[in-house]
Amino acid sequence: MSWDPSNHDLADHDVVSATKDAVACEFGEGLALLNLKSNIYYSLNGVGAFIWEMIQEPKPIADIRSAVVARYNVDAERCKADVEALLKGLAENGLARLEHGSLA
Repeated sequence: MSWDPSNHDLADHDVVSATKDAVACEFGEGLALLNLKSNIYYSLNGVGAFIWEMIQEPKPIADIRSAVVARYNVDAERCKADVEALLKGLAENGLARLEHGSLA
């Protein structure tokens, strides 16, 4: 069940996946994303590009945060806030789908 991420905190078991409404191409150290419905471009830095690649298949938010902490050796609390902000932004712009619940 999809839900509005702007009104809720994200939970570890919530699942995120990229929509099919976006195409991505490498751009410098990151990615450029084009929303095919709005024709608006977005850019992601290297960490954002890493997350984008991860969400090509539905992924629990806890798994995304763990992978970012492990790969970039960042503080877990800062990672939590930054990852949630990115995922909410992607969802609000039609680039990702957040689902309340789990894959099970």
